[in-house]
Amino acid sequence: MAASRTLTTFRLPPLPTIREIIKLFRLQAVKQLSQNFLLDLKLTDKIVRKAGNLTNAYVYEVGPGPGGITRSILNASVAELLVVEKDSRFIPGLQRLTASTGSRQRSRLSVMAQHLCHVRHLFTIPGRAFVPKPQVDVGVVHFTPLVRPAIQQPFELVEKVVQSAFHFRRKYCHRGLGMLFPEAQRLESTEKLLQGADVDPTLRPTQLSVSHFRSLCDVYRKMCDEDPHLFAYNFREECKRTKCKSQEPEDDRESSRL
Repeated sequence: MAASRTLTTFRLPPLPTIREIIKLFRLQAVKQLSQNFLLDLKLTDKIVRKAGNLTNAYVYEVGPGPGGITRSILNASVAELLVVEKDSRFIPGLQRLTASTGSRQRSRLSVMAQHLCHVRHLFTIPGRAFVPKPQVDVGVVHFTPLVRPAIQQPFELVEKVVQSAFHFRRKYCHRGLGMLFPEAQRLESTEKLLQGADVDPTLRPTQLSVSHFRSLCDVYRKMCDEDPHLFAYNFREECKRTKCKSQEPEDDRESSRL
């Protein structure tokens, strides 16, 4: 199917299940935090309904964990939801969400979040402000959904471009972006992509701004429209067929995360 037909509308993919999130981040309930993860969203919906009509309400949730009840609260059409989490395992994810261009924490998650929302780290609450005192400080992060996504392309296309770039996060961006193209045309097409987007091929993925990715996605979309089979190309599938293990991405934990 032609790319112009495949990539016509903007839509978000379905969220992973709570069970999948727990598996993805290798989460285990911590007894010291009195944690028990509730996986049945029908039950979390029932809990939220018992809180009354939350339409346009301002809700405060303590200990969201993997986000079961959080989803049910958001589905209740609240005006704003504030969540507080003391489990330090969730801190790196928040740091990646707010990481600015050039930051060591900058990742695929940073770009995808900032492409859809205005994400701000408001302030940090020192651990000594809590009783009992936790071993870590607490960061407060604020999300404001954008009226229009920063990158006006289908989610699947944006995700593919960003994911490819960050597969080789320690190398120049042209290395990861080359994974968007079959080996026979990789060098030529990667050069065309970068030149068309006016992106320096020697920038690291962490140095690419949302504006950079907007340009890259726009040019890649045009290339997909010109070549109906391009968007369906999968680098890993090609590697399996050719057994080119030497081309496998470097160990990058981010590539297995949301």
